[in-house]
Amino acid sequence: MTDQTFHIVVPQYLHEPGLGMVHAAARVTYWPEDSPMPRERLLEAVKDADGILSHPASRFDREILDHAPRLRVISNIAVGYDNVDVAACTERGIAVCNTPGVLTDATADATLALMLATCRRVVEADRFTRSGQWRYWTPLLMVGQDLTEATLGIVGLGRIGLEVARRARGFRMRILYHNRHRRPDAESELGATYVDLPTLLAESDVVSLHVPATPETRHLIGAAELARMKPTAYLINAARGSIVDQEALVHALREHRIAGAGLDVYDPEPIPPNHPLLALENCVLMPHVGAATLRTRQRMSELAARNVLAVLRGEPPPACVNPEVLQSRL
Repeated sequence: MTDQTFHIVVPQYLHEPGLGMVHAAARVTYWPEDSPMPRERLLEAVKDADGILSHPASRFDREILDHAPRLRVISNIAVGYDNVDVAACTERGIAVCNTPGVLTDATADATLALMLATCRRVVEADRFTRSGQWRYWTPLLMVGQDLTEATLGIVGLGRIGLEVARRARGFRMRILYHNRHRRPDAESELGATYVDLPTLLAESDVVSLHVPATPETRHLIGAAELARMKPTAYLINAARGSIVDQEALVHALREHRIAGAGLDVYDPEPIPPNHPLLALENCVLMPHVGAATLRTRQRMSELAARNVLAVLRGEPPPACVNPEVLQSRL
């Protein structure tokens, strides 16, 4: 039965079963478009909202929070939550929730897709074939790099990084990793070797980034780090755009200091239409769709709905990034 005492704002298209779950439990203001609710409409919609269930395309800063005096929870349909001012939410006693775990496999699969696409020049080869330039076989045509038995450096061995490492074992890759803490379990299971970041960059054929966006990780990979990489190496980023200094990456790709890059994330997003990365042949670009499979979107919607409804009912949510705000309520 719908509880009309709860008002939940859903400011962008939401897959089932999450949409049905919130409609069954509360009064819902829903923006059914694939693009996010316009800012001015969002400011109006949150005035009496108890909960918000949103994708990362909408930003929840102090202005939004100031317009939402009743707000108790923001449930973000993503693992990352850099679109939410968590500190401001915590000050106001607003729980911030996310959806870890359910998108791990899809993002790991997308990471492997970027590795193969960059190392084997798949997108470049597709464009070449469509262009009509292919006249005959030549020994230098679209020669790329092997993934099999190459060295993979994983920066950030959390859920997604670990699944990437597991997939990489199918290519018999040597796995190096750098993490805030050592992972003896991964070392035992996968034969992974813990190294410092400079060593990882210098020895890896492919560097894959899997750290969150924080002040500490901003431009973790800049000009100095790119200079440490092999000229035959590839950089893969399916985590967050701010981890990489994009200007430095453009220079490294243009001057062939590294062989190529595969990116699903940018800083800012969306990437501007005149950005120099778009003109580079040795860069494969995806529009932040690492978790874009139907099953994953459905699981994310369900977990996000469970989060928002649990907080509003005074129950512990499955995934909360600032659980201290709940202690006085639960």
